[in-house]
Amino acid sequence: MTIILLALAALQGTPVDAPSCAAMVRASPEQAIAAADAWRLRGGGLEARNCLGLAYAAAERWAPAAAAFEQAAREAEGRREGRSADFWAQSGNAWLAAGNAAAAVKAFDAALATSALQAELRGEVHLDRARAQVALGGSAAARADLDRGLSLVPADPFGWYLSAALARRDNDLARAQKDIAKAIELAPHEPRLLLEGGNIAGLSGDLAAARALHARAAKADPEGEAGRAAAAALLANTAAEAEAPAAPAAPKPAPQSR
Repeated sequence: MTIILLALAALQGTPVDAPSCAAMVRASPEQAIAAADAWRLRGGGLEARNCLGLAYAAAERWAPAAAAFEQAAREAEGRREGRSADFWAQSGNAWLAAGNAAAAVKAFDAALATSALQAELRGEVHLDRARAQVALGGSAAARADLDRGLSLVPADPFGWYLSAALARRDNDLARAQKDIAKAIELAPHEPRLLLEGGNIAGLSGDLAAARALHARAAKADPEGEAGRAAAAALLANTAAEAEAPAAPAAPKPAPQSR
């Protein structure tokens, strides 16, 4: 999704005849779909297909968005344009949003097979392919992609978050603790990271740290999904602690014989 949003921002000022595609997409995705499709039929080519994909994505019509980006990628390949890698990456993200992880992996494979990707975008594609691999149950493949991606974009907090979440699922709590700490260092107010940090701390037996991180997540995002999950975890833990039997009183010392 990050790649799609960046592409939309980059389109500012790119004309669809008169108004820019970006402005039309933001104003009305459905109208932008109609305009971009008409532009495509008039021979708009690569730019029209890209605009159509962005309009579908803004309308959260993910499968047609993925198809439009794929068509743009193939046209760019036919014209030997370096942008084919960007379009493949956008297609992969749209397939992920559509819930088709297998198609997403194929699109990310195509993006990584090109030589046009800059190091930063290549790193992000590895991170996105890791998400698709996790959805397919490929833990080893996902780990390889995450490690490669983080070597290229070490300042991406969500890369470390994804790495920590995978380590937690694989019962590697030491790796999970290290990676979520790095993620929170890079984005200390991001509720999803704080929630995951609290979950990992709890699984690791550090209940004080878990409470602190869940409290930060709930405060940072009181109405959002991560904040509500953190608040629920706090309540559940408080209730569990209240119901736990009190520790037995220490036995009195035995009387000493004279």
